[in-house]
Amino acid sequence: MFAARLDAQGVPDHVALGTSAMQVHDLPTALAHYEAALALDSTDYEANWRASIVLLDQGEQIPDSIRSPERDSLYARAERLARRAVAADSLGADGHFAVAAAVGRASLSMGKKARIRRARVIRDEALRAIALDPRHDGAYHILGRWNAEIMRLSGLSRFFAKSLLGAGIFGEASWEGAISNMEQAVALDPARLYHHLELAQIYVDRKRYDDARTQLRELEALPDREIMDRVYRREAQALAEKIADKR
Repeated sequence: MFAARLDAQGVPDHVALGTSAMQVHDLPTALAHYEAALALDSTDYEANWRASIVLLDQGEQIPDSIRSPERDSLYARAERLARRAVAADSLGADGHFAVAAAVGRASLSMGKKARIRRARVIRDEALRAIALDPRHDGAYHILGRWNAEIMRLSGLSRFFAKSLLGAGIFGEASWEGAISNMEQAVALDPARLYHHLELAQIYVDRKRYDDARTQLRELEALPDREIMDRVYRREAQALAEKIADKR
């Protein structure tokens, strides 16, 4: 029955059905519809960026703490589709966001030099998404995390990146940028648990424990909405316990 439905639909129908499946966290069905759309038109903008996001969500089900060729393959394919979306429509904010997200996730399994080289792509694509859609909370989230991840590096690592690898862009990262961008992500979509969790973690980095606890309380009061929310909720609980006595 499902195969028949795949054969009977056009590109817009498959994209709509894939999006409906994503809303109920049925990733395999969503991907099947987006792939069917791409089989009909490999250059379709929406099918490409949405399929990229599904692949990223699938990869995220596999913890970063373990080696996984399957996860790496999912992220690599997500990056290819995201770039194809941008090639199809360079004025679409979601395509640029998908590139930033895919490059960021794929970089996690790469060596330090490769990750440093790709840092500019992540930042530039997130900035481009915001320029095209100033209310793109996901792009602000990526920028906030980009700043935070660089600032969490040791001073020696940042010096190595800037001086020896020519990654001068690392000098543009700041804690202020991490906080302001993640706060903007929360403001734009206060119902997204992940925004609150990442902002709380950044506040902890800056020893702003009361602000972190506020974010964690707001997160706790929210209903689950995304496929990883139960994981984020556990991480939030662990972080709350970690800072319980911090002042």
